[in-house]
Amino acid sequence: MIGRTLGFYFGRRFLGSVLGIFVGCAVLIMLIDFLEMSRRVGERDVDSITLLLLIIYRAPFFTEQLLPFAVLFGAIGTFLTLSRRLELVVARAAGISAWQFIAPACVIAILLGVISTTLYNPISAEFKERANRIEAEIFNRQTGLFSSTSGGFWIRQQSVDGQAIIQAGAKADGGRELSGVNVFLFGNDGKLEERIEARSATLEDSAWRLHNARVLTPGIGLQNYDTYMVATNLTPNQVQESLQSETVSFWDLPAAVDAATRVGFGAERYRLQYQSLLARPMLLLAMVLIAASVSLRVFRFGGIGQTILGGVAAGFLLYVSTKLAEDLGEAGIVHPIIAAWFPAVVGALMGVLILLHREDG
Repeated sequence: MIGRTLGFYFGRRFLGSVLGIFVGCAVLIMLIDFLEMSRRVGERDVDSITLLLLIIYRAPFFTEQLLPFAVLFGAIGTFLTLSRRLELVVARAAGISAWQFIAPACVIAILLGVISTTLYNPISAEFKERANRIEAEIFNRQTGLFSSTSGGFWIRQQSVDGQAIIQAGAKADGGRELSGVNVFLFGNDGKLEERIEARSATLEDSAWRLHNARVLTPGIGLQNYDTYMVATNLTPNQVQESLQSETVSFWDLPAAVDAATRVGFGAERYRLQYQSLLARPMLLLAMVLIAASVSLRVFRFGGIGQTILGGVAAGFLLYVSTKLAEDLGEAGIVHPIIAAWFPAVVGALMGVLILLHREDG
């Protein structure tokens, strides 16, 4: 059996490689995002501290998708380095099998998946909401009469006053607060009755409270209000379901699924996101097994370049398959559990089969 010291050594090398790749790519992503956001801000009066805070808040959401590739490349780099230094050759000569080589990396990958799901994802969701609020403040500032934006969120509602379409730049507090709000109110006859622009909106009992509102009514003109009430029949759960699910953390997803099911909204997105987060440790384990299946080759046998290219291609194929399965699950074609778990399980089994063939004949 592999000794504790050697196991910690292999595990430390793997963890250091993964964290190095992850942090390096995260810094690169933040730099590119900073340049792009600076271009988008343009002539707007935005201080550097606010812009930097926005980039920091956006970073966890983007880097969360980076973790599988960091594990893949980290595992390939670790195993190749150990092989190039003949450390794996010495370990093999001591009677240690390939399964024992990769055991520390597999355990660390599973732990990274658990931490990513239970800790990093909630932080990412919270920071993404804060980034949305800051971005809405920047890009939805009134620069003229009813400045329009094409981004953000769109909500459709039916109330006692008729139909309304609400566009918001960002949300907070589970859909109870919106910022950068535009409201189009239609009467029961379908004609536009009012158009409202507000800095923010708060969902109360049976009504939206709009703050710093500018109301344009045909035949009356423009009027300003500190607060303006718009009737609604929506609940916070319905608003949350109408918006994107990217800012719902792992711990809030079961409640979101129950609430969406109870009010009659489709909960497939939440179910799929929940199952995908549960399957993340298996996905990272599959990345390690794929990397091991192509990286344990002895350097003097040659063909290292083709082997590395095959491992990278296999990892990307697994990731693309995961995203394709998620799209099918979100569309309702495939059950969310199958869509989330099938690619990761198949990838892990393929890695095990290749290792069995190469190591045990």
